[in-house]
Amino acid sequence: MTHWTHPTEFRQEVRAGRFRGQTAGQCPGYTQGNLAILPRECSEEFLRFARLNPKSCPLIGVTEPGSSRVPELGDIDLKTDLPSYWVFRDGHRAEQVNDLSDLWRDDLVGFVIGCSYSFEDALRDAGVPVRHIDEGRGAPMFITDIANGQAGRFGGRMVVSMRPMTAAQAIRAIQVTSRFPSVHGAPVHLGDPAQIGIAEIERPDFGEPMALKPGEIPVFWACGVTPQQAIRSAALPFAITHEPGHMLVTELRNSHLAAF
Repeated sequence: MTHWTHPTEFRQEVRAGRFRGQTAGQCPGYTQGNLAILPRECSEEFLRFARLNPKSCPLIGVTEPGSSRVPELGDIDLKTDLPSYWVFRDGHRAEQVNDLSDLWRDDLVGFVIGCSYSFEDALRDAGVPVRHIDEGRGAPMFITDIANGQAGRFGGRMVVSMRPMTAAQAIRAIQVTSRFPSVHGAPVHLGDPAQIGIAEIERPDFGEPMALKPGEIPVFWACGVTPQQAIRSAALPFAITHEPGHMLVTELRNSHLAAF
């Protein structure tokens, strides 16, 4: 897979239909975002949901109603700049598309939520390997039994991403990722997956499987796929998200999001 270093060039490849893959490892140093697009009539409700669940839904950008532009994140068009989208109807995933131009409506509001792919560059700089990047895979993601804070129709359960590490690497990863609350921050759990309702670590709900090697433990971060569970629980007539692993690559520098 080709790896791009600058988000403008990368998004041009996406817009042109030349890149449709997962975005882990693309444009190191730049912030990636999850996406939720909802009708205006429920956007305030979703905003309250995000504020109630900041670990899973750290907002980094919101559009004006009817606009697909997010100027605070760069020269971005949400209709075309993600490699793959999921369309939900009545709370169920109905289709996958690569372009939203034919689906866009004047009442839609886009929410961009920080993604943990963003801090992986910092992990690697700190000497913590990120195996799914090294192996050219997407990170495994799991639906947990951790209940989200409820805001109106929006609830559901937290989704987490998993990265296998040694205990020493996990300690360092906690130190590194705590600096980045805008892209999920520190892990929410490490060790026994059954404690957060994950029965089979080798069978993720999203992404790709990642086997644990001897001496490794699973480390779990809150994940921006969580809003998709909230959309399912709300049974909205219409909503759009990114396909898990296929993120918006913004022009925000990760270093600008560091809390300390």
